[in-house]
Amino acid sequence: MKLAVAAAGISSFALLYAPQPVLPQLAAQHHLDPGSASLAVSVATGALAIAVLPIAALSEIVGRRPIIVASVTMSVLLGLLMPFAPSYPVLLALRALQGIAIAGFPGVASAYLVEQLGKTGVAAAVGAMIAGNTVGGMLGRLSAGFSAEALGWHGALAVVAGVALVCSAITVLSLPPGARVTASGERSRGVLSGMGLALRRPVLLAQYGVALLAMGAFVAMYNAAGFRLTGDLGLSPAVASLVFLAYAVGSVSSSNAGRLVTRFGRPRAVLGGLAVMATGILLTLPDSLPLVVLGFVVLTGGFFAAHAVANGWAAAEAPEGARGQASGMYTLAYYLGSSVGGTLGSIVFGHFGWSWLVGAAVVWLALAGAAVVSLRAAATRRAAVPA
Repeated sequence: MKLAVAAAGISSFALLYAPQPVLPQLAAQHHLDPGSASLAVSVATGALAIAVLPIAALSEIVGRRPIIVASVTMSVLLGLLMPFAPSYPVLLALRALQGIAIAGFPGVASAYLVEQLGKTGVAAAVGAMIAGNTVGGMLGRLSAGFSAEALGWHGALAVVAGVALVCSAITVLSLPPGARVTASGERSRGVLSGMGLALRRPVLLAQYGVALLAMGAFVAMYNAAGFRLTGDLGLSPAVASLVFLAYAVGSVSSSNAGRLVTRFGRPRAVLGGLAVMATGILLTLPDSLPLVVLGFVVLTGGFFAAHAVANGWAAAEAPEGARGQASGMYTLAYYLGSSVGGTLGSIVFGHFGWSWLVGAAVVWLALAGAAVVSLRAAATRRAAVPA
């Protein structure tokens, strides 16, 4: 099961963010500004965000495993078509379809793990899953970045699709069956009521806020990274893509999410991750390559720690009968943040420069922290009320 889920994560996230390191090449070929070029990433994550709730609801009827298998299969097929896109609009259309296909894995994976492993081990299990996702994100970006100089962006996307094909085959062959699905009519009637439960609990709403704002800040910084490194700091695309090695730190921090929760509790672990993110972002302000690289390392470690804890928190607090919906809502917020935040950040960078992007990202993180602090304040007030 761990192998299958890790392989699905590698495939999905390698494909989803493969265009990120080649955004400067796309911009040059199609005469785009950074905001328009970033649509190659944002269209896919936006489509994923739109599709994730219907797919999560569908998983309550047909089961989690068929959704995951269909997701990795269709996303790879679309990835293999991507290098043959004859124009930028066609590329964006294929990316939108790919985002919808990819939605099946992150939209139901947490619920699948809870059903397979129970609530006790979900924090460590989700952390391990996200660690696999970070490997996929790093592998896809590095493969594209190193291939782009020799093969162009078309060849770079083809290389990533080949890697994803191997991983998707591993998932299809090794993913264990999920929980038994009850009658369709019964499951269908529970979908809407489960959605209401997923939207009523303040603890879940706070995690959706963390996903939206932290992911928006994270993707905004990485979307602009290629332009900053190849433009302001004069690096080649291959060397600039080495910044994505910072994902290795994210893999370590997310896989230790369970330990962070045990030691500090969920609220402090999330707040600590957000604070580390903000520190990393601020480190990138000077035009110093060592500080910029260090900033991205710190930013990435903080982000994946906060995300792993928040994701596991949402999965553990989801009421019975609403796990799929809560997982879907978290994923919707996460990728809506990627799409909207990534595009807004690129526009801010393109019009006003790096320092304004840094300021916007830090403000978003402060708002995410405020959502978590409000939970702690509400818990304190409840505890002070006499029984």
